[in-house]
Amino acid sequence: MAFSQKLPRAGRITSNDLSPLTPEAVEKGLGAVSNPAGRFEKYNTERVDDGWYQDEDELAPDLNIAWHREKARSIITHNQSPDISFDRSINPYRGCEHGCIYCFARPSHAYLGHSAGIDFERQLYFKTNAVERLRQELAARAYTPAPLALGVNTDAYQPEERRLRLTRAILEVLAEHNHPVTIVTKSGLIRRDIDLLAPMAEKNIARVAISLTTLDKDLARKMEPRAASPQLRLKTIKALSDAGIPVTVMTAPIIPCINEAEIEDLLQAAYDHGARNAGYVLLRLPYELKDIFHEWLVAHFPDRALRVINTMRAMRGGLDYDADWSKRQRGEGVQARMIGSRFHKSAARIGLNSKRQHLRTDLFRKPPQNKDQLSFDL
Repeated sequence: MAFSQKLPRAGRITSNDLSPLTPEAVEKGLGAVSNPAGRFEKYNTERVDDGWYQDEDELAPDLNIAWHREKARSIITHNQSPDISFDRSINPYRGCEHGCIYCFARPSHAYLGHSAGIDFERQLYFKTNAVERLRQELAARAYTPAPLALGVNTDAYQPEERRLRLTRAILEVLAEHNHPVTIVTKSGLIRRDIDLLAPMAEKNIARVAISLTTLDKDLARKMEPRAASPQLRLKTIKALSDAGIPVTVMTAPIIPCINEAEIEDLLQAAYDHGARNAGYVLLRLPYELKDIFHEWLVAHFPDRALRVINTMRAMRGGLDYDADWSKRQRGEGVQARMIGSRFHKSAARIGLNSKRQHLRTDLFRKPPQNKDQLSFDL
């Protein structure tokens, strides 16, 4: 299936620019509506109903998830972005079964020869040598510790983690060597690892952020079709907090006219369940994600798609996305400032962000360089 939404790349759009989608175009259980070719592919193909096939299943997307093994050349990714709070991260998985339509990592699937659409949710990868590479990189003579962000590109606790236990194996290495770690997830599966995270938090070397985008179950099923329900995420915040693990709530992304109205309620609910810090990010639409998101909007919210797109463009200098480090997380203009003001005033009123401790790095112990290494190969 090809994109039905190819909008002018800048400025305001009108209803004449939007092509309607039939309800049949939306596949139950998927975030993306279509599966376009990756931006690096030489050829682009699309299926067209020429009247020959009468069976609707002929054009239905393949819902089978395929997991692929991958050997990583390195496991710790470094960055110099001034607008994020960490300079290194680990992503055990590529692609994500949760199917969140807004995920900024979708375009990265093009580097694997896959689509940022349905492929991102179905063609998934896990790094078989992640634990081996982690030990080697931590043991390097030049390595100096700093908080390591786990699962920032795609969720480290997606459903297959129950079987693979790759994220847990990484946490075991970090715990063994007292390396500080931060985790962002929207999965309740992280509760399984409280036995590792609680002792690390007691040493002030672990912190968790739970992504909470809406309290509306129906909206959650549309935005994040196979992620944990909002109620389970709140229970997860409470379980982590009760275990002494510092919890941040991430109301990210904020999407104008979709979940923007919930900012105050999200922060209050998270605080009531034990979160004591909070953050937010305005919706980001890099590369082909803009087309995927526009198509999703027309499929699920035809009554407000035009308003959402034009409001977002007003906060991005007339574009769908501005990658400038000073603007990409927060946007610009009056509406962007209003969202920021609402968030910060509400957080202050509730009592969020009153105190945040920096994670310790002085407890870190390097792994021995000659230790036998084993691949995580299932």
